[in-house]
Amino acid sequence: MQEIPVIDLVRPMPGFDGDQRFALVRLDDDGTLCELRSLDHEDLRFLVITPGQFFDDYEPVLGDEDVNLLGLTSAEEALVLLVLKPGESLASTTANLVAPIVVNTTNRRAAQVILDDSRHALAAPLVV
Repeated sequence: MQEIPVIDLVRPMPGFDGDQRFALVRLDDDGTLCELRSLDHEDLRFLVITPGQFFDDYEPVLGDEDVNLLGLTSAEEALVLLVLKPGESLASTTANLVAPIVVNTTNRRAAQVILDDSRHALAAPLVV
């Protein structure tokens, strides 16, 4: 995953209305684990991953409203990030599959998207 210096959250995350500018920062050499770091409040960050390595069959379907909000013109422009809830170990760490953060890598607009798909778990274990 590539780093992105400034991402504009066009729809703030619930509970974080004052934080709309973030940077995507790699935390490991291969870019598996990253953080979404607020540029508005230096102590706010979210651990994120791309779904592929842990959830290879995860294919979120966005509604037209979200596609238009982000200005997406193709699926290749979308970078999907899953927010992690860190546990004491990898075995107890979970990912939110219901509300991924989708970044348009062309215009750097992003939003946390709430999916209407009962197959996705709110707290899916990274390892089973």
